[in-house]
Amino acid sequence: MLDHAFPSPIVLTTTPAVRVRRATLDDARAIADLVALGEREGQLLPRSLEAIRASIADWIVAEDRGRIIGAGSLVEMNHALAEVRSLIVAPAYRRLGIGKDMVSALIDLARTRGIPTIFTLTRAVLFFEKLGFVITEKENFPEKVWRDCSLCPVQFACDEVAMVLSVGR
Repeated sequence: MLDHAFPSPIVLTTTPAVRVRRATLDDARAIADLVALGEREGQLLPRSLEAIRASIADWIVAEDRGRIIGAGSLVEMNHALAEVRSLIVAPAYRRLGIGKDMVSALIDLARTRGIPTIFTLTRAVLFFEKLGFVITEKENFPEKVWRDCSLCPVQFACDEVAMVLSVGR
């Protein structure tokens, strides 16, 4: 993780009761629980509580009346590239626009950090296309393949699609 100053928190309102904001250490357990849910659903790779705590500056959460109901992270690969990773919304809150608002917050975070390009590996192609991402080749992201894909249990049968978005600086 690169150290970056962040002048003000990202706060987006999704519904009157739900807001998207930067995560704090107090949110780590709830994030870990959501990621574990995504893992059980076959949508996310596991992330330990310790790994989430160590990278908490890279996480955003969606909160409904004090309850964490969504999470996602922005993982820097290098100074010009970051990955939208571990995006999850609790089942009761899906299809309400919360995922879109969380991706928007992660895009804003990338811009704040001066990272011009973000990507994701996903099965939710239509969701990311609606946000401006375009399909590309996984081979365009050797840092990701080396860092994560080589450890993935389904690396030889991967059905995720690489998508990329230029966010400017």
